[in-house]
Amino acid sequence: MGRRRPGRTLRGAAVTGRFAWGALLLLAPGALLRPVGPTTTAATATLRVLGARHLAQTAVVLRWPAPGVLAAGAAVDGVHALTALALAAVDRRQRHAALADAAVAAAWAALGATVAREEKP
Repeated sequence: MGRRRPGRTLRGAAVTGRFAWGALLLLAPGALLRPVGPTTTAATATLRVLGARHLAQTAVVLRWPAPGVLAAGAAVDGVHALTALALAAVDRRQRHAALADAAVAAAWAALGATVAREEKP
């Protein structure tokens, strides 16, 4: 039985976590919105789209688990965090939800960048 590389263990946890997060966003957006902001039709639809994006990103990483693909996913998460910050700056009603979303997206970006770095030979 071979030894597992730490990066592969972290990658597996990240992929599993992203799948679970995407499924939660897709299937129960209201439960996530209620504590941080208004549960509007637009906000619910946005979270469902983001959930689908996380599930698609999970599928891409499972299919092509190369460091470059992982780094690209981290970049997508970083852009997501920046757009959420922009929303928080311009929409007072959605500010708390957007800041929470920015924090989560930034955490995904940091995790993705770490996994990509650890996957390099």
